[in-house]
Amino acid sequence: MASGAGRRHGRRGVTAVSALLAAVGLTVPGAVADDGVSTGGGVVHLANVPKPQALISAFNSDLAFTGDYAIGGNYDGFVVYDISEPEAPRVVSEVLCPGGQGDVSVSGDLLYFAVDYPRAGDECGAPSVPTTDPDGFEGIRVFDISDKANPQYVAAVRTDCGSHTNTLVPGADGSSDVVYVSSYSPSSDFPNCQPPHDRISVIEVPHEDPESAAVVSAPVLFPEGGNRSTTGCHDITAYPEWGLAAAACLGDGVLLDISDPLAPVVVERVRDENFAFWHSATFTNDAAHVLFTDELGGGSAATCNEETGPERGADAVYSLDLSGESPELQFRSYYKLPRHQSETENCVAHNGSLIPVPGRNYFVQSWYQGGVSVIDLTDPDRPAEVGHFDRGPADPDGLRTAGSWSAYYYNGHVYSSDIERGLDVLELTDPRFERAEELVLDQFNPQSQPVHRTDDP
Repeated sequence: MASGAGRRHGRRGVTAVSALLAAVGLTVPGAVADDGVSTGGGVVHLANVPKPQALISAFNSDLAFTGDYAIGGNYDGFVVYDISEPEAPRVVSEVLCPGGQGDVSVSGDLLYFAVDYPRAGDECGAPSVPTTDPDGFEGIRVFDISDKANPQYVAAVRTDCGSHTNTLVPGADGSSDVVYVSSYSPSSDFPNCQPPHDRISVIEVPHEDPESAAVVSAPVLFPEGGNRSTTGCHDITAYPEWGLAAAACLGDGVLLDISDPLAPVVVERVRDENFAFWHSATFTNDAAHVLFTDELGGGSAATCNEETGPERGADAVYSLDLSGESPELQFRSYYKLPRHQSETENCVAHNGSLIPVPGRNYFVQSWYQGGVSVIDLTDPDRPAEVGHFDRGPADPDGLRTAGSWSAYYYNGHVYSSDIERGLDVLELTDPRFERAEELVLDQFNPQSQPVHRTDDP
């Protein structure tokens, strides 16, 4: 939820030429720094914090935010960053607790951490076990982060097929959190993840007693069978103020009614012949459109090239009509990173969030080694890049998984979780983004969208 007057940090001035280009909607020409970083559209690279040594051998994953802190997930645990001075962020604490994926959501003093690589037990430090082990633990770990310098592990909840991602939804009475757990790729060889994997797990966490967190339902989203024999959902983005959620369920884009958070119901489903892997979703602020992403190649392939083309490994923008008896999604356009990448750069549409400028639909998005793209979605038929940050290939001689996993706007800056290089902080100096600084959030989970101001610019 929004809080009071905005905290404002000094903005770097833009030249008259930059301001003129911004005013007519053109991208400011790019620049390449001595370290190989390319930026454009008034995007400034303010800072980088390398991964802590304890987590350096594992991928960084998703981000969540609370107050002056960013929480960075990692396949081996998570990091708490102090971002009170965005130009000089620092590591406050690091938690070593392997389990794979490590997607994070935050609610007050509680942190929810995704585990989808089975362990011998639910405790931190438990060794890995084969997926064929029926006693292997996968699911959600719960931490108390009231002391940011010393997080405490307080609970664990086992879920079928583990937790690849998790989505926070406020409980109906305000005394609990509801966590939607998504996972996929069942197998007859996996005792805890049998096909068809046509459901999600719903966990309820009482604020006053998080140790009693438990799965309270497992709604079936595809009672008549989904696409490709139904292998589960990758990610769900909730929009609690509208009572809706958009789910990317590998072969399907799904709209859910979450007016009862414990019992989500499918109300619309779409498919796209150009989509290989429905990965994630974002609503526009007015819920008039939904952007779905296609993670072609699972994030490890070089797909931002001429050969792959502009319609695969891209975003798809859909209009959302809520005026009838049931919601309807209608395809409008694709957006693909316009800057072709090399064959040694894994690059595809990945995680992003709105930039909260009233009356406009701006979006910032990660593209792995394609970097970070700032996109104008205000015309849903003609989305266009208006800024970028791009490091170039991690290895010019060979393809490996690297680059920006997530890029999110939070309280005046963009924060990017780089798989190998840690946390990057970006500033947007283009004047069209200035009003975004008026919104200051107490916390932000990108998969649980807040409502921004809706007045005209």
